[in-house]
Amino acid sequence: MEALKTAVVVNPASANGTTARRWPEIAAFMESEGISFTAFMTEAPEHATELTRRALQDGCDLVVSVGGDGTHNEVMNGFFTAEGPVRPEAQLAFISMGTGSDLIKTLHIPKDPAAAVKQFRAARPRKVDVGRINFYNHRGERAIRYFINIAGLGLDGDTVDRVNRTSKALGGFISFLWGTIASLMLYRNQQMAISVDDEPVFEGPVTEVAVANGRYFGGGMFIAPHAVMDDGLFDVVILHSLSKLNLLVNLPKVYRGTHLDHPQIISVRGRKVVIETEALLNVDGEQPGRGPVEMDLLPLALQVRA
Repeated sequence: MEALKTAVVVNPASANGTTARRWPEIAAFMESEGISFTAFMTEAPEHATELTRRALQDGCDLVVSVGGDGTHNEVMNGFFTAEGPVRPEAQLAFISMGTGSDLIKTLHIPKDPAAAVKQFRAARPRKVDVGRINFYNHRGERAIRYFINIAGLGLDGDTVDRVNRTSKALGGFISFLWGTIASLMLYRNQQMAISVDDEPVFEGPVTEVAVANGRYFGGGMFIAPHAVMDDGLFDVVILHSLSKLNLLVNLPKVYRGTHLDHPQIISVRGRKVVIETEALLNVDGEQPGRGPVEMDLLPLALQVRA
């Protein structure tokens, strides 16, 4: 890896606190690989965004995000303001220590931290698309957030809210599977009007809509098997009018990515998505607010090492 001014943003609370315990080991391995860096520890929600933005404004060339998908989203948001990129030539790398670890599945980044370090050290930077979403935050104000993996509304918003409020000690797959089933028992389909590239696609009761740049969410659900992170398009997957029993029976297909031929599932592609609803929102494993939302795709807007 060429000499890059490197910042490492670490969420010590991720993975139920495992990251705090393993960080000295990860830091020592990075040093043994000849990577010189300055480390920053997050202390509160959205602190990772602030730390990242400050590092980029100070001339940082590479930011390494250490944490879960929510941490990666916060770090990635530090690369942008409402006006656009902070430092377009800067690069982002990931060491995944979180519960779901969905982002790294599409990017083919190893879960093992040492292997992830070796991979990003040897990798050439590549540009990927980024999603931008305009929504209502928990204070009822309009807000803008960027996402690299998947933004969704409906069942996944409810599930992420539930999972993030409980212990994740059993790991990503079990935590999200439990959260999905628990949410399913209480969830009611939400009324939504969905348009893609200004064309109406569906209006009615929706179980879940996923606007996908990556392929996986919810701790391993293969929700958008054909999504490509640098093709300039979202894959929009809409599960509509599903009963609890129908969804539960078909849940294994979602994990395998064989669900798109179901008659109550719509899959379309586009660059702009508008969803009229008040359903809860999931953005890369975080639950920042609710609809209605407007999303647009920024092609090749971020450089990642993967």
